[in-house]
Amino acid sequence: MKQKKPCVYFLSNKNNTVIYIGVTSNLIKRIYEHKSGKYKGFTYKYNCDKLVYFEQFSTMEDAIAREKQLKASNRKRKEDLINNENSDWLDLSEGWIFDF
Repeated sequence: MKQKKPCVYFLSNKNNTVIYIGVTSNLIKRIYEHKSGKYKGFTYKYNCDKLVYFEQFSTMEDAIAREKQLKASNRKRKEDLINNENSDWLDLSEGWIFDF
């Protein structure tokens, strides 16, 4: 995966009860920030640091449009996307090198 490429991503907590949707131009850096607790917002409060789904785009405008579309969809649609690509809801960032 190219390090700097616009992405929409889903994070969940260990019990898969919460789905957070975000957008970034640097997925590796952004996942590191979530895992390290750099920002004390929603994902920190709900322990969402498990990357369960992402999509890459050629432009940030396309990624933002997709993020808005996904945020407007219901929970089942989001779960279907995850289940089609990652049925065990594994952390897709497992094996990425993060030094905490």
